[in-house]
Amino acid sequence: QEQLVESGGGSVEAGGSLRLSCAASGFTSSRYSVAWFRQAPGKGREGVAAIDRVGTIKYRDSVKGRFTISQDKDKSTLYLQMNSLKAEDTGMYYCAATYGGNWGSRIFFTSIYKFWGQGIQVSVSS
Repeated sequence: QEQLVESGGGSVEAGGSLRLSCAASGFTSSRYSVAWFRQAPGKGREGVAAIDRVGTIKYRDSVKGRFTISQDKDKSTLYLQMNSLKAEDTGMYYCAATYGGNWGSRIFFTSIYKFWGQGIQVSVSS
């Protein structure tokens, strides 16, 4: 049974850094895409960074140059290094995964992801 468990969230002042981790288990194939999403209070869930099944990386424009997505070689853990954090980065962060597909521009569509973590809070004070 596929499972994703996030860790590493917390509170930080603007300009600070946090590193999120997502432990993946139970996947029957290594050919899956992974992503980080976030959801601010009263807003929809939005894609932040993703790695598709062939290793192509995509970032949301607002986090380019500040956030870095990576994963262990065996894909057991997904990371999101967040630097130069801003108040607008505040929200619940979720890791997500889905098998197969050449998602292209749909890589940030929540509907394509079958597996989700429980979410972890990131709070940035200005």
